Amino acid sequence: MFTRRHLILGALALSTSLAAGAARADQLADIKKKGTMVFGVLGTDEPNSFIDPKSRQLVGYEIDIATAVARKIGVKPVFKQMSVSSRIPELQGGHVDALAATLTHNRERESQVDFALTHFVTGSKVMVRAGSGITALPQLAGKKVVTVRGGTQETNIRAAVPGVEVVTFENTQQAFQAMRQGKGVAYVNDESSLLADYGKLGPAAKGFTILPTSIGKESIALGLRKGEKGLKAVVDQTLRELEASGAAAQLFNKWYGPGTRANIAKRDFTISTDKI
Repeated sequence: MFTRRHLILGALALSTSLAAGAARADQLADIKKKGTMVFGVLGTDEPNSFIDPKSRQLVGYEIDIATAVARKIGVKPVFKQMSVSSRIPELQGGHVDALAATLTHNRERESQVDFALTHFVTGSKVMVRAGSGITALPQLAGKKVVTVRGGTQETNIRAAVPGVEVVTFENTQQAFQAMRQGKGVAYVNDESSLLADYGKLGPAAKGFTILPTSIGKESIALGLRKGEKGLKAVVDQTLRELEASGAAAQLFNKWYGPGTRANIAKRDFTISTDKI
């Protein structure tokens, strides 16, 4: 039989449990305590994150940004490679602390994760074989197009070209190789990464064409667990400081600017908002 004493003890236990839960919810404190911050990265998406063939280490634009965030917090960055489709589940499951994995900020994902300030803006584009006769997006209707599984590219191309047949692969490298092998007439990727892929072709680039029309605007940001306001604040502060100091522009030029494989003439955005 329950007594007043039992009810009081039960209430105290519940209060203690809730307090402990609140303490555990402070992810920033947990990261500082363990001394590392684990970032989920693709590792196959040059120039955002990829394996340097000489050092065999992960390098790239988002690797540098993630490293700056970890340095600001005072911990060591750790990088865990994952597929495009597993990014959000890995974050929600607590297997990584944040995503630096070419994650597009869109309305659908806002219910699943929080986003830091946008650190890159791009759009999806399409590469075709120069001899295919395809010069405009509508000509892809009824044809096979390859792209990465779990990204926004599939949604973008389906919306732009009703009736297109989309074949997806685990990562962009596999999709790009499939197009080169003739398994599709076209390859869809973020424009910045597509330009890097095009740059890898060398003399063979003359056999391929990037269609001029952009399909969709992509705001790329670090992904964070829902409700972790302390961690988001320090991540956003780091990004604002990179922008204010000029370091953000330097990172852009290092990985995307003139002379790189992407060879983008100039940056047409600033790191300033987490709104889309």
